[in-house]
Amino acid sequence: MEKTYFEDYKTGETFVSPGRTITEADIVMFSAFTGDWHPLHTDKEYAAKTPFKERIAHGMLGLVVGSALLFRLGPYVVLPKSFIAFYGMESVRFTAPVKIGDTIHCEMKIISMTEKDAQRGVIEAENTIKKQKGEAAIVYVTKILVGRKKA
Repeated sequence: MEKTYFEDYKTGETFVSPGRTITEADIVMFSAFTGDWHPLHTDKEYAAKTPFKERIAHGMLGLVVGSALLFRLGPYVVLPKSFIAFYGMESVRFTAPVKIGDTIHCEMKIISMTEKDAQRGVIEAENTIKKQKGEAAIVYVTKILVGRKKA
């Protein structure tokens, strides 16, 4: 269903994205783009001596890729046509490493809806990026500012 306005959503409504596998190329490109070449992500021998025993994706790489997967649901489902602004992100926790070869997806649940004024409302959602076996890797809360239906 196409979502256009604040009123088209309901508290408790959930959305589940399709999955995407994280590759070594993703890590290399993210390292090049950000300048973060920490050996935990890019040096196989170094990473083997860590508690993870292998290279892991940057936490922010998992967050960026995982959260963007929601857009594969359609352009107006996660962000309605009346989208005004990304309003914030809170409580980001990296609860499990994302490794090369892990397939991640994002599950989003609307936890609150607040009428800001006659023209706008804020939708708050709890998001969980999960790995292929259902383990939560990243948990965070987002808020978006969206337009309301005109009376």
